[in-house]
Amino acid sequence: MNRISIITICFNNLEDFKQTCASVDMQVLKPYEHIIIDGSTKPDIKNYLENTPQPKYRRWICERDKGISDAFNKGILKATGEITNLLNSGDTLYDATVLEKVEVVFEKDPTITWCHGKLNLLRGGLWVAIGKPFEKDKLYRGMRGTLHPTMYVRKELYEKYGLFDLNLKMAMDYDFLCRIADEKFVFIDYPLVTFDPT
Repeated sequence: MNRISIITICFNNLEDFKQTCASVDMQVLKPYEHIIIDGSTKPDIKNYLENTPQPKYRRWICERDKGISDAFNKGILKATGEITNLLNSGDTLYDATVLEKVEVVFEKDPTITWCHGKLNLLRGGLWVAIGKPFEKDKLYRGMRGTLHPTMYVRKELYEKYGLFDLNLKMAMDYDFLCRIADEKFVFIDYPLVTFDPT
C-alpha cells in the first residue's frame, strides 16, 4: 500500500484546526502520518497538541515561517509517505472514506502520479460540490476546476519539479499545477474535502 502523508498548515485558528484533525482521525484508512506546520503567533495550537492525547501518526512543528509556500514546503520535506496531501487548517476531509478512495486509485494504477476530486463548499447558502477533471489545454482558467486541497501528489513530483515558490504569496498551487501538467493523473468524481466557509 502507498503511505499517505497529510500536511496541515495553521495560523492562530485552534477551533478550525481541531475540526481538521477530527476529520483525519475519523478515516477508515488512517494516514501514515499527519504533519502539522504551525506558524501561529499565539501558543494555543502548540499547547493543544502538547497537552491533548494525539494519535501516533500526528507530528508537528511550531515555529514562525515565511508564508504559505514556506509552510507547505516544510511539511513536504518532513513527509516520509509516498503520497502527499495539503489539507489546510479549517478544511475537512469530506467523509470517513476519502483516504480509502484515494488509496484505491493509486493501487489500481501505479503509474498515476497525482489525483484530485471535488470540493464541497458553501455557495449562496447552499452546499455544492465543485470540480472537474484537469485539462492541460485550459490552464488559462487557473485553479477553477482543480482544487489543491483535493490533490494527492506523489512526493517524487516535488523532487522532480521542485517545491512551492517562496516568492509567490498567492497562486503557488497554480504555479505547481502548471509544472506537473504533463503527468498522469486521475479525477475522483466525489467530494474529497469540505472547504472552510469562514
